[in-house]
Amino acid sequence: MQYKYTVLTNTTIGSFMALLDSNIVLISLPTIIRELPEMNAFEGLWTILGYQLITATLLLSFGRLADLYGRVRLYKTGFAIFTIGSATCSVALNGPMLVASRLLQGTGAALLFSNSAAIVTDAFPPNERGKALGINQVAGVTGSVSGLVLGGILTGTLGWRSIFWINIPVGIYATYRAHTHLKELSGRPKGEKLDPIGNSLFAIGLSVFLLALTLGAISGWNHMDYLALGVGVVMLVSFLVVETRNSSPMIDMKLFKIRMFSAGILANFLSSLARGTVSLLFVFYFQGALLLDALTTGIRMLPFTIAFVSAGPVSGYLSDRYGSRGLASGGLLLSSIAYIWFSMIPADVGYSTFMIPMILAGVGGGMFASPNSSSIMSSVPVTRRGVAAGTSSTVVNTGSLLSLSMSFVIMASSVPVAVLDDIFSGTPVASGSLNLLVFMHSWHTIFTITAAISLVAVIPSLMRGKRSIDASPSGKVVS
Repeated sequence: MQYKYTVLTNTTIGSFMALLDSNIVLISLPTIIRELPEMNAFEGLWTILGYQLITATLLLSFGRLADLYGRVRLYKTGFAIFTIGSATCSVALNGPMLVASRLLQGTGAALLFSNSAAIVTDAFPPNERGKALGINQVAGVTGSVSGLVLGGILTGTLGWRSIFWINIPVGIYATYRAHTHLKELSGRPKGEKLDPIGNSLFAIGLSVFLLALTLGAISGWNHMDYLALGVGVVMLVSFLVVETRNSSPMIDMKLFKIRMFSAGILANFLSSLARGTVSLLFVFYFQGALLLDALTTGIRMLPFTIAFVSAGPVSGYLSDRYGSRGLASGGLLLSSIAYIWFSMIPADVGYSTFMIPMILAGVGGGMFASPNSSSIMSSVPVTRRGVAAGTSSTVVNTGSLLSLSMSFVIMASSVPVAVLDDIFSGTPVASGSLNLLVFMHSWHTIFTITAAISLVAVIPSLMRGKRSIDASPSGKVVS
């Protein structure tokens, strides 16, 4: 087997497993909240947010470490940490223990995310890179969306702890294969160092902001919550200032002078800000509002999964031949149409009607992801692909975090906390109010906002230019 296919196989498994665990937990969340002692909606939300937060805040450091000390070295370490984290999640005794284990698991996922795209880009020639990255990216998002089905099956048959068991044998095998079969292909830049100040400002600023946002929403806003929000924003702004003045920044601001890179990154952020909450809303619509079980919920979400998986590889292949701009922008427009449809859907709609915008959303997401990733990674110098991959993954995770938090704030502002706990745990609302009617008010508001964001994302996507730019081995960007 050619080495490039060895790379593709291993990184595809890594992308699949890391993103599988973002949504496999999501669909099992109502069951977890019901069965773990005294777990509430806030701890349940942070079981999801904690994983994505630690991933987002570490990606920049890991992308830089990969450029300096070797992408394969960090990648295989990530698989080992991810596997250990999965094992500790499976034996969690309460909410805080589960959240802490998810942070460990997210650390491993960050090492996988920050290196897989760069390793694939190193191994494949430019004329095959879009297809390879498309397979890799689609495998990751396939893991994300198929986790909704697999999580439902496992939770319904073996219990929620089984969703973490499956990672252990796969993780052991993939760690061994990465250690024995992958090799370093890229050169390492000289005279550069880490950026602890910049990364600390980003990690602490984003954490404080999200904690204040979710705590304020669930417990009632007070002066401390507003103060913490302000501190978080100031730290994030300070992070950007530090990055512009640092000789070895975690985010290489010079890359944003490349139009294709900056446009792709901005479109990526806005797209993830729009779609990051979609799976959460689907899960709580079926389980929290309609009171269906996890297995039935997973089956009902199959149209979204199949549509995304079908569109992704095709769009990656076509982007190699015709460029990324049209495909990525068209995908965003399709997603926007789906979100607008959801924002107007009545509470008592039949499943067949609900399924149509689900398919549109899946096709739109698949059309956007692969071409946009190929466009970003092909636009930067070879020695900057680690930090480029880290930057791209960071904006996606940050957008998803903000999207999830936004949805939680909107839901918490429109329903009492006790009712929100009932909806999140998939039990009938204690007050006697209908779950569906209570939930759909927030649903319509959230999808109206996501549709607007997705439409705005079309603008930078169209501004990326018609043709991809490849980077020469010397590190100079060439047309």
